[in-house]
Amino acid sequence: MNVQRDQASLPYEHISTSSVSDLRIDEKDSSDTYSATYVETRLAEGGARVDVIDSLQAFSSSIAGLLSSRAVLEGVGVGDASASPTAALLLNVLQESMGRIATILFAHKLGTSLEPECKMYRLAADVFNDTAMILDCLSPTLPKLPRVILLSFSSVLRALCGVAAGSSKASLSAHFAKWGNLGELNAKDSSQETIISLLGMLAGSMVVSHVSSPFATWTWLVLLLAIHLGMNHAAVKAVSMHTLNRQRANLVMSALLEHGRSLTPDEASKKERVFERDGALRWEGSHIFARAKIGVSIQSLLSSLSPRHGVTGSFRNTLVDLGVLAQVYHSENYILWYDSRRSLASIVLKEGAAPTSQLKAWTHALWTAHRYSRGEATSAKSKDEGVLQLLISTLEELNTRWEHCIRSLKDAGWDLESMSLETTSATRIRLRPAPGLS
Repeated sequence: MNVQRDQASLPYEHISTSSVSDLRIDEKDSSDTYSATYVETRLAEGGARVDVIDSLQAFSSSIAGLLSSRAVLEGVGVGDASASPTAALLLNVLQESMGRIATILFAHKLGTSLEPECKMYRLAADVFNDTAMILDCLSPTLPKLPRVILLSFSSVLRALCGVAAGSSKASLSAHFAKWGNLGELNAKDSSQETIISLLGMLAGSMVVSHVSSPFATWTWLVLLLAIHLGMNHAAVKAVSMHTLNRQRANLVMSALLEHGRSLTPDEASKKERVFERDGALRWEGSHIFARAKIGVSIQSLLSSLSPRHGVTGSFRNTLVDLGVLAQVYHSENYILWYDSRRSLASIVLKEGAAPTSQLKAWTHALWTAHRYSRGEATSAKSKDEGVLQLLISTLEELNTRWEHCIRSLKDAGWDLESMSLETTSATRIRLRPAPGLS
């Protein structure tokens, strides 16, 4: 949007909507001197829509939280003369301990995948939190021991929500902070959440004071949680990430190889699933025909090449050995093998593999698996030989088209400097000649 204002000949104003992601204000004073200010908005990234939806979900979550808190207080014995404050305190200690242990384990197990799959974990965090609220409301109806177990599990779910929401929110905030103003964005976002939560608590106070029967409580709770999850799902779908994770790489690279045109981040966001199986390979969003793992160890690659011996644990010799693959990929920063028996592509990354090299490895695996599923490797004497020939031919064709692919991706607006394909702690290898060999 361009807004031009000429002070010498007021009123004069010209507005054009050539770009909704750019706001330009040109102001001309009496000396015919222009000064321009550029302000990039979040509208093109879905930010304006996300702000509205985020406010609605926070409002409904605050009211539902009051209903679940009342149920917890009722379960620990508030209003019961026989209830012990010490028992309530010990229950709180147990809940806190379970939650902190769950936080450590969850961050250790899935910490690497939180940023690449930030949209999925952002919605998963709300699923965890809403499930915890439902468990809290169930707790007063149970005997003492099952109630303690239920509330402890509820605390674990809230801890998982904290880890997933905190990490995914950091990634999404960095996505929206286009001018390096991450601190300002977080401060204003926190202020907005505080205001909405305050309004939600005021409205929730009126709700809990008038809703007392179990039927009414559960009706309100289900309605509020449905709004909460629905708004969060819409907010996540509205965000268009510019980095290529596994699912977006499948969508974008398959369209690029099939039609010669790259999808834009907005187009990919419309086709993207919020929840996707880890490592799934799909061609233009179709059914899953194979899986892929990137950044695996050399031991995982060997297990794909040949099964282990049952007694010694050593790897048996096959037609395709590691030396052959090393020669095929001598000029690449990765080694790929496709296990046709398990429909699994294993990618070993070499030391110094750049983000574009990782993307090339994933694209090679996607294209090879797709061509194999169409029966393009059936003319060889054996499956392993057919897969090897298919890998080589696919690599040769990919090399001829790779520069065009990179240009198309950059023109479409994709960030190729920050790759998000690895969701586990990855390893790197270094190939060197054996001692005594030239």
